[in-house]
Amino acid sequence: MKRKNYIFRRYCIFFTGLFFVAFGIAFVTKAGLGTSAISSVPYTLSLIWPALTMGQWTILFNYLLVAAQIVILKGRVSKIEVLLQLGVTLIFGYCIDFGMWILTPLEPQNYGTKLAALGIGILIMSFGAYLEFVGNVVMLPGDGFANTIARVSHRSFGFIRFIFDTIIVACAALMCIFCLHALTGVREGTVIAALTVGNVVRIYTRLFRGVEERILPAE
Repeated sequence: MKRKNYIFRRYCIFFTGLFFVAFGIAFVTKAGLGTSAISSVPYTLSLIWPALTMGQWTILFNYLLVAAQIVILKGRVSKIEVLLQLGVTLIFGYCIDFGMWILTPLEPQNYGTKLAALGIGILIMSFGAYLEFVGNVVMLPGDGFANTIARVSHRSFGFIRFIFDTIIVACAALMCIFCLHALTGVREGTVIAALTVGNVVRIYTRLFRGVEERILPAE
C-alpha cells in the first residue's frame, strides 16, 4: 500500500472514531446516570454555568490540559503534537454538542431505560475508542496529559490514567455537591462506564482484527 494512502486511511479511521466517542459520550450523558469520567468536569461545569455548552466546556478543559503538558515539559513538546491536540479537541467538543443536539428527544424516564441508554452509549463510545486506537494519529489531551505525567514520573500510563480519572471525577463530584447540592454530573453511570469501556474495547479488538489487517496491512 502506498504511504499516502496508508496515512489517509489512518486519519479517516481516527476521525470516525473521534465522532463515535463524542456521540457515545452524548448518549451516556443523555441516559441521565452521569457521564464518562473524562467528561465529568465539563458536564458538571455546563450544569453550573449553562452559558457554555458541554462541548464548549470540553474544549476549554482540554485546552487547559494541553497547556499543562507544555508547562510540565517546560516547552520540550512537539509543536505539531500540540497543534494536532488543539485541532482535534475543537472538533471533538463540537461533535459532543452535535450529539447532544441529535439526542435532544432522548429522555429516558424509568431506571431500566436509563440503563439501556447507558449500555448503548458505552458500546458506541468503546467502538470509537477502538477506532482511535487503530488510527493512532494523535492522543486526545486527556491521554496526552496522563502520558506526560507518566513520562516525568516514570510510572505506567495505565496507572497514571486511572489516578487522573479518579481525581477529575472526585473534582466533578465536589463541584456538584457544593454548587448543585446533588451528584447530578457524577453518578453510577460514570463508574459503570469507567469499569466497562476498556473491556469492550478489547472485545472489539478481537472481533475486528481481521478487518483491521485488511484495511491497514503492515507497511
